[in-house]
Amino acid sequence: MSIDLNLNLHQVQLNNGLRVMLKEIHTVPVTSTWVWYGIGSRNELPGKTGLSHWVEHMQFKGTKKFSGDDIDNLVSRVGGYSNAFTSTDWTTYFETMPSAHLRATLELEADRMVNSLFDPDEVETERTVIISEREGSENYPEFRLDEAVQSRAFQSHPYRNEVLGSKEDLLGITRDDLFQHYRDFYQPANAILCVAGDISPKNVLEDVEDLFGGIPSLPTIPNVPATEKILSPGDQIEMEGPGEAHYLEIAWRCPAASDPDFFAYTIIESLLSGPSSLNMFGSGGINNRTSRLYQSLVEEDFAASVFGDLSANIDPGVYKVFATIQPDGDPWAALKIIHEQICQITAHQLSQGEIDRAIKQASALFAYGSDNITNQGFWMGYASSFANYQWVAEYLNRLSSVSPSQVLKIAQKYLREDQRVVGVYRASKTQEE
Repeated sequence: MSIDLNLNLHQVQLNNGLRVMLKEIHTVPVTSTWVWYGIGSRNELPGKTGLSHWVEHMQFKGTKKFSGDDIDNLVSRVGGYSNAFTSTDWTTYFETMPSAHLRATLELEADRMVNSLFDPDEVETERTVIISEREGSENYPEFRLDEAVQSRAFQSHPYRNEVLGSKEDLLGITRDDLFQHYRDFYQPANAILCVAGDISPKNVLEDVEDLFGGIPSLPTIPNVPATEKILSPGDQIEMEGPGEAHYLEIAWRCPAASDPDFFAYTIIESLLSGPSSLNMFGSGGINNRTSRLYQSLVEEDFAASVFGDLSANIDPGVYKVFATIQPDGDPWAALKIIHEQICQITAHQLSQGEIDRAIKQASALFAYGSDNITNQGFWMGYASSFANYQWVAEYLNRLSSVSPSQVLKIAQKYLREDQRVVGVYRASKTQEE
């Protein structure tokens, strides 16, 4: 499988520090514009969790030039689509539109980089919206269990916190807190502008220089937490509440995305639980029915479903396995089976054919997530947020070079019984019956 992601790529940096990445794709008259800010929940301090996500919401409330309705209409009236996301490591905004409207998109992003209003009434409206979002999530056992496991997997690193923030912090954050966070981190030197699609790089750079070049950058000192490479030995969480099923979640430490170990870990995930898509816009998928955990848990009726999640982060994170257990099932029995499967891997009970299949499936999922203009815009900024563009350009080659000995080494290093957090949620309704 060959995908030349370096083809027609142009990179420059403006005098104010703004990094610009452009990619010519002339298949259709469409462009996808992304602005990535190097700020996420990873940089938040105790008492202010949820700041980055809330600021993201406020960026759709308008400036003096563009009202909230103007922002919506700019995209929708020409048949485009847009969105924004806040993660642990970054915040990003994008618009995919007909290429004839690229200049208008750039005007919008340049304007709200510096001129968002943060109207006090709008701040209070969004406080209600975000708290409702948080409370709605708390109705789901899976959310409560995952939050508990994530918190236990980190002693002090902000990865332990929900991107949404805690309810206590959301009640206490002020308009001035939000506006200062915006002023500190929404500036050219902390941003990457990515444009993919039907463009002339020379013309786009002229527009970018015109619209963004005069925006000043001020010194920023984001909170940079100390990394955590190990977990508390053998940590376990047991919860109980209403529900129709039991849930099991296990978390092991995983390396930072820039760590060479990450690629072998990706193959381990593919072997165990099936590959995860790093791209939120993939147009296809790979089911996990050939994975070891699906076959040993779901096929044998120990679980109704099982899946894994391996994310690419700046700092070491966690690899999680989630299993939904039938009402008459036993989460601890499922845990034992998962442990047995890991022991087989660490004992080198793997065939070359199984590893080749895992590599092929992970590679195919990556290809599905690289097949349109929006995806191409995404990958430029996403990879650059935690490493550099070559990380994604070389991704397939790095996967294909993973050897059985590397899989064994990484499994033994990370997937240890004394280096995991186990969470179990028991449905009390089922117990009463």
